[in-house]
Amino acid sequence: MERKYSVILGNLGNTRDRFCTGYKDNPDSAEMLKQAAAIPYVSGIELVGTWDIRPNNAVEMKKAFVDLHLKCVSIIPDLFADRIYWKGSYTSNDKNVRCKAIDYTRQMCDIALEMDCETINIWPGQDGYDYLLCADYSDQREWMCEAISELANSYPNLQFALEYKPMEPRTHSLLARTADTLLLAQETGCNNVGVTIDTGHAYIGGEVVGEAIVLTKRAGNRLFHMHFNDNHSTWDDDMIVGTVHTVCYLETLYWLDRCGYSGWLSMDQYPYREDAASAIGESILWLRRFDEVVQTHSAEIDQLVKTGDAVETSRFLRNVLMGK
Repeated sequence: MERKYSVILGNLGNTRDRFCTGYKDNPDSAEMLKQAAAIPYVSGIELVGTWDIRPNNAVEMKKAFVDLHLKCVSIIPDLFADRIYWKGSYTSNDKNVRCKAIDYTRQMCDIALEMDCETINIWPGQDGYDYLLCADYSDQREWMCEAISELANSYPNLQFALEYKPMEPRTHSLLARTADTLLLAQETGCNNVGVTIDTGHAYIGGEVVGEAIVLTKRAGNRLFHMHFNDNHSTWDDDMIVGTVHTVCYLETLYWLDRCGYSGWLSMDQYPYREDAASAIGESILWLRRFDEVVQTHSAEIDQLVKTGDAVETSRFLRNVLMGK
């Protein structure tokens, strides 16, 4: 299967944390687009709403995409960095904030249609809670379901991909795992609502990505998008793919094929101290190497999965990855 690789544009910009306000200079969007287009095998870009794309620059951005032969893969509404959403966007206790979040997402949906973009990737990072007895879990889920249903019904030609994450910036995220995100997607009653699996988010949630992919398949082909990065399973480090969870990515690609996923493999990294374009390029090269293994040895892997012999699987992995 021919893979399609993309990158979140902001990954090429400034990186910062709560200790340092900036590890790099921040190029403008035009320069980052050129850098992204120069990364081997990249043909798609994800844009963050307001940061990268706005009503006043959509025409300009569309032209830049055409000139660079790039596809706008998804638009990610900024529901996490605006201070107004400090206690939730779609699930804020303040109805005015909830309405603002929906209206803002509508604006991003209109831009997506203008950009010939098919996917709205929703990461509601501020929707969750920090302390016990400080959140009405029932109301929050109802408000989230109402918001996503309203948007999905209003824009039937768009896919709404819900990206889950166990924690950060809240100590507990409302959409934390594959299963609870799939449940909400199904509760909307909309076939154009599905899931984005971010490999790093899955790792810190204790998930096995291959199994998560199967769950989305069984729930009605609701895997709409994939984000790739790596970490040490304790925090969302957004590292180079394959540098920690090597075997996991091989299995992930195998199950993407088994489940018929034909969407984008999008790099979502935060290279604090590395050259961004080089780090993203390394992730893609790792994935392509894993793909070579999966495609060359698909029949053997099928048999290993069926047999369930850990020693035989270990021997196979050692041979294909280490050459002995």
